[in-house]
Amino acid sequence: MSPDKNIIIQSPDEIPARFAEAWNERDADKIAALFDDDADFVNVVGIWWNSREDIRKAHDYGLKVIFNESDLKVTKTEVKYLSDSVATVHARMRLKNQTPQKKNAGKPDMRFNIFTFVAHKTDEGWSCAAAHNTDIVPGKETNISEGDKLKAVDYRK
Repeated sequence: MSPDKNIIIQSPDEIPARFAEAWNERDADKIAALFDDDADFVNVVGIWWNSREDIRKAHDYGLKVIFNESDLKVTKTEVKYLSDSVATVHARMRLKNQTPQKKNAGKPDMRFNIFTFVAHKTDEGWSCAAAHNTDIVPGKETNISEGDKLKAVDYRK
C-alpha cells in the first residue's frame, strides 16, 4: 500500500470532502490515507474493517467493480468537538451512477447516506480513527426480518 502521506487535513470538517474527492478519483490509497493504521470502518451493510490496509483493499475493489462510474457528493457536514483534539463529523452524501449488479440492467437509483467519522488531531493534522456509513431509507424507521430478507418499514403507518 502506498497511501499519500502528504494529505494534510487542517480541520475535521475537511474529511468528508476529501473522502468524496478520493472516491470520485477512484483512489483507494487517498481514502486510506485519511485513516489511522488501526482504524475501524463499518460499511452500509455492516461489514467491519479493522485497519487502514483493510479499508484500502475494500475500497480499491469497490471503486473498480461496484462504483467504477459513480459520483459521490457531500451535501451537508456538521462537526461536534468533543475536545480540542477529538471530533465527530457527520456528513450527508449522495451517490449516483452505481454500477448495475447485472449486465444490461439500468443504473441503480440515486442513494443518500450519512457518514460518521471519529477524528483526532495528530502532529501532522487530523486523522480518522473510525467511520460508519449508513444508507438513508426515506420514510422508514427500522428494518425487520422477513424470512431470509430484511425489509425497511415504518411502524407509524
